[in-house]
Amino acid sequence: MTQTSRHRAAIPRGVVAGRWVGPRPQRRDRRWQRSVLSRVVAAAMIVLGTAATVPTVLAPAATAQSEGTKKFVKLTLDSVTPTAVTTTSDPVLTVAGTLTNIGDRVVENIRVRMQRAAAITTPSNLRATLQLEENSYDLQTPFQAIATELKPFERKQFSMRIPLRQGSGSSTSLAINEPGVYPLLLNVNGKPDYGVESRLDDARFLLPVLGLPPTSNSADAGAAVPMPAGAPVPTTLLWPLADRPRLVAGIPGSVDGKVELTDDELAKQLDKGGRLDELLGAVETVVGPAPGRDRTLASSVCLAIDPDLLLTAQAMTKGYRVLASPSDPGGAIRDGTGGPQAKSWLDRLRTLAGSMCTVALPFGQVDLDAIAAVNDPDLSARAINAPAELIDSILTTKSVRGVSLPDSGSIDGGAGTLLRSHGLSTAVLADTAVAEEGKAGTSEAVRPTATTKGRTQTTLNQISQSEPAAPPVVRLPTITAAAPPPAEPVSPANPVPPNGNPPADPALHAATFDIWSATALAAVGSNPPTPSFTPAKVRYDVTIDSRTARLQDALGAMSWSALNPQADQPRSLLLVPPQQWSANRDEATTLLRQLELLVRSNLAAPRPFKELIEQPPDPQAYELDYLPQAAKDAVPDRFFDPVRDQARRISELMRALIDVPEAQLKPGQFLNPLRDDLIRTLSLSDRRAGDASQANTFAQRRIDQSTRTLDKIYHSVTVLPPGGVYTLASEQSPLLLVAQNDLPVSVQVRIKIEVPAAVKIEDLGVQELPPRGKRSFQIPTEVRDSETFIIPISLTTPDGIPLGNATQVSVRSNAYGQVLAIITACAGVLLFLLAGRRLWRRFRGQPDPADEGFDPNTRRRVNRYRRAKKRVIEQQEQQEAQ
Repeated sequence: MTQTSRHRAAIPRGVVAGRWVGPRPQRRDRRWQRSVLSRVVAAAMIVLGTAATVPTVLAPAATAQSEGTKKFVKLTLDSVTPTAVTTTSDPVLTVAGTLTNIGDRVVENIRVRMQRAAAITTPSNLRATLQLEENSYDLQTPFQAIATELKPFERKQFSMRIPLRQGSGSSTSLAINEPGVYPLLLNVNGKPDYGVESRLDDARFLLPVLGLPPTSNSADAGAAVPMPAGAPVPTTLLWPLADRPRLVAGIPGSVDGKVELTDDELAKQLDKGGRLDELLGAVETVVGPAPGRDRTLASSVCLAIDPDLLLTAQAMTKGYRVLASPSDPGGAIRDGTGGPQAKSWLDRLRTLAGSMCTVALPFGQVDLDAIAAVNDPDLSARAINAPAELIDSILTTKSVRGVSLPDSGSIDGGAGTLLRSHGLSTAVLADTAVAEEGKAGTSEAVRPTATTKGRTQTTLNQISQSEPAAPPVVRLPTITAAAPPPAEPVSPANPVPPNGNPPADPALHAATFDIWSATALAAVGSNPPTPSFTPAKVRYDVTIDSRTARLQDALGAMSWSALNPQADQPRSLLLVPPQQWSANRDEATTLLRQLELLVRSNLAAPRPFKELIEQPPDPQAYELDYLPQAAKDAVPDRFFDPVRDQARRISELMRALIDVPEAQLKPGQFLNPLRDDLIRTLSLSDRRAGDASQANTFAQRRIDQSTRTLDKIYHSVTVLPPGGVYTLASEQSPLLLVAQNDLPVSVQVRIKIEVPAAVKIEDLGVQELPPRGKRSFQIPTEVRDSETFIIPISLTTPDGIPLGNATQVSVRSNAYGQVLAIITACAGVLLFLLAGRRLWRRFRGQPDPADEGFDPNTRRRVNRYRRAKKRVIEQQEQQEAQ
């Protein structure tokens, strides 16, 4: 019978081998108590199913359940002892598990047995073996009875012991006689009601065998099989500490303001027993700076830290608030409770970071290809260059510089050029994300398969063997950046400049990691993703396996390179778990202990991460091979334009803000949180679950919140509209304006005035507005006509970007214009001529004809009247002055 899925079995009904499959007489009383409807439905199913499902006679180990049929029993692997076999371990393998009846009927005669396949000989089979058909596990041990029956929802724990090889006092064994990584299958058989005995479920896992202990039976005693001899594999382990973005978008920086988080889940992760607490605790336990501890292993481990996580944890220590509903950013909020936990976790991390290697992850697990597509210089610098600086400033350490660790493990040419142009010389990529020059584009295409919900079984010859692994470090000559010329010429005869440093390579380098061990490590934990670099033919939902089985698979994948040296490939192993890793403390500690065991057994040699990225690249030229699944998991293109537009607005505003030395809040501190929000919009976090709708919703929400906040900031700097009509006392009276700045930082502005033809206004140039204050301006104005003008006025940045709301000023002028000036001038000339004529005649003693006929007495009375009027005016002025 062809097997299609190890998790779903067809339970034959009807007549099998001349025997009716039905209720046993001794069970009649119990079954009689079932409802009549249930018995009618069951009978109908038997009748209808007889013609379609008459099976062949099954062997004791019956076939697996077929896709689409009901599952009755679930097998969960609880523990494997020893997790890795050595010359000093127990010669008997102990496996514990739990059987749970998840069906609606009793299952009888439950038995389990262990099966083994041949040792894995190629790295791709570390994953492909887990999809093998049951008959590919050709070595089978006898069945062991577990339970007579298992009722619906009933559980049964069991433990079984199997010798590793003959000579341990048992007639059966797993027949493992040499080191290697062996695939094992735990098979459970049983007979459900209305069915025959079938294989109901199984559990698959890998068992690393570094060496074999001596057998315990003195009569058949076998000597220990030592571990393989040879050069140890140089090994480096990146230990990720990252979390999904949790800061609420649209909140600029402030001196004493509290940040807002979408939820308080991070507080739980940082608290005792939380995910981040346990990941950090595992490193402290195994390689931490404890007195008397061997620090050899610590040199091979490098903490890979997300700067966004550190910024969030640091903000939590100062007090923070949490949304009552993550889907309602404008709704109710409450005080967060994780401040002490964040402070304690950061203090522990500072202590650990000061004693070992640290490297910065991209900010918020950002999609570097999306950052390159947005192509905003300031946003790129914040996402690529700032992480290392943030790590160093918060942890008071010196991290490894010049290297980027893309979350997807694969980048396109635009992202590679962006990294190199920002001074990064190395990218850590999957070994399938690079290809020899001229061979890019031949990687496996993404294709939808049925494996997204389960595991499609196959045979090894149906799985294409992987390409040879890329060298540890390769050179990508097509990804370059202009390098500054050396201080002195470098000749071929003298390739090293006189200063002793070789010239910088303008090409980007790629440090490659093994995708098979990385895929296995990603499966460890409570929320295991399938990485983008995992080939399509071996992609399936790993949660169908228990956590214990997935941990065993990771131990086997870590050990395979050490146990199987490849003659045509360099000895090197870079272990890269997923950045948002969900391994608990026990799982993480077990993995570190396995690496410690490999080092102690001389199968692996610790290699510092900095030493790896600084080693010379392979002489063969390589090129980027952007993986199709990485493109499928990437941030959608529709977010690029909105992010680019808002990033441009932030940069334009940043150029207008003033860095005042005595000010507590700097322009960068004020606007960087908004720029970080745009980077979080392009995060790859939560985009590998098969459905990215939630990630897209969060991204759109961040864009909307950032846009609203920037609109509000731009309208916080404005000119205040004057009330009523502004009257100029003269044609050259100044125009008075008031500008207001509601921002907590100083800003430079220009006053933009649309001047009518009859008005001339002087440009004041760039002016400064104080933080949260107002400032009055007297603008020199010249008006040539006596009328009312409507003058539009607004504020802009020094680059001409509009700020605030434009207003209109109604101006009335008392100037009479050019005609009045001419009349006044003519009158003045006439007055001057008449006065000169009078003086001329007086000097010559000739009476003025205008005085003829004017009586002297009348003249005296007029003069007295003038003097009296003058005295009255003087008295009035004195009274008014008093």
